[in-house]
Amino acid sequence: MRIRDYLGITSRRQRQASRVMTFAMVGIFAIGIERGSTGVIVNTGVGLLVTQLPPILERDFGITLDPGLTLWITSAVFLHAVGVLGLPGSEVNFYASVPGWDHVTHALSSSLVAAVGYTTVRALDRHSDEIHLPPRFVFVFILLFVLAFGVVWEVIEFTITLVAEATGNATILTQYGLEDTMLDLVFDTIGAVVVAIWGTAHLTDAVGYVEEWLETRTG
Repeated sequence: MRIRDYLGITSRRQRQASRVMTFAMVGIFAIGIERGSTGVIVNTGVGLLVTQLPPILERDFGITLDPGLTLWITSAVFLHAVGVLGLPGSEVNFYASVPGWDHVTHALSSSLVAAVGYTTVRALDRHSDEIHLPPRFVFVFILLFVLAFGVVWEVIEFTITLVAEATGNATILTQYGLEDTMLDLVFDTIGAVVVAIWGTAHLTDAVGYVEEWLETRTG
């Protein structure tokens, strides 16, 4: 089953939605430059680079992602960019002013991390007869993989915040306390569980492409 079957919209509409969000992020990037906001510039710039991963994978590795996967990736970085920007004329961004915005973006982003982990291990499992990964192992691996990534991310956020405070500069990532960190990890886990349960149905094509790429590289 492809993601478009689950979303109930055509591949063409999914591509259009991805392009609209990408163009919107270019606008957000320009606003960041106009405001002189390092946080908006860096976060949106990184997001724009991430949106270029699907065309790079297709051009350099022959891996064509389903439009739904591209929309999934674009949505995650788009919501993050919007969250950093906030309302026009406001000093407070959506992460600080909209309850749950941080948790939604964490769940969506962690689901992407989980998808990468799932696609990789399933492709290796199918590619090599010497590797056998039972479904239960894959489930646990995805959870641990995402939680490890989430902990590293929180450490990065904490470190950047401390450095910004020590140097008197604006931070590009903000940590809002221990409770917020714990909730972030909870929503990271939710994103991982969703992929671990439904990954087989919606990431089959991606696994197949990675498996084919591995076969071309190993002969």
